[in-house]
Amino acid sequence: MPTPTKGPRLGGSPAHQRLILANLAQNLFEHGKITTTEAKARRLRPYAESLITKAKTDTVANRRNVVKVIRDQSILHTLFTEIGPAMATRPGGYTRITKIAPRKGDNAPMAVIEIVEAKEFAAQNQAAKKRATKPAAEPEAVETDVIPGAPASDAEAEPVAFADAEAAAETVAEVAELPEGAAAPLEDDSAPEGFTIKGNKDSNKFHTTESQWYEQTVAEVWFATEEAAEAAGFTKAG
Repeated sequence: MPTPTKGPRLGGSPAHQRLILANLAQNLFEHGKITTTEAKARRLRPYAESLITKAKTDTVANRRNVVKVIRDQSILHTLFTEIGPAMATRPGGYTRITKIAPRKGDNAPMAVIEIVEAKEFAAQNQAAKKRATKPAAEPEAVETDVIPGAPASDAEAEPVAFADAEAAAETVAEVAELPEGAAAPLEDDSAPEGFTIKGNKDSNKFHTTESQWYEQTVAEVWFATEEAAEAAGFTKAG
């Protein structure tokens, strides 16, 4: 016989308690935060965080385990494509409980449980270590500014006039920030020639053509190889 949890049970039976927690978790993933009693919030926290942990790794087995609790397909999709990847580098502590004023009528202690803001942990530390160990490059003398898309030879080169000097400076700065082996999307958001790997800066992940979410991913930066994406601090999705 399984050992019961400490404290009074939610609802009238174990099955009723499982349904209550499943409904609370589904509402939490749908709205991002919910208001409930403090007792339910404390019981919901480890229950919901275990589901988020499974959603961090999108596999058939994990989806089958989570779908036993989250029956709504749209919420299930949000959990595995947004919430889970956003917490990929977070080791735990995906939710926060904040106490609020007691409920009017029965004076029950109330609380707000919410999903915390996604932050980068391991990826940032790894990138900082790479910057610390990388030797400083000697500055090279640059005679003229090279603008992307301009012809390389002097015979083909023509003066490029920018109507807005600030816009030109921002364009050159954005291109300079891209690491080696990476390229920005073209004006029509398509991939440059030779670049097939999509990178997403919000989740800090990259998607190859074999990824099941490749078509749904909007590329903010393109990579030529997986090694270039990993060198830029991105991790492979899935």
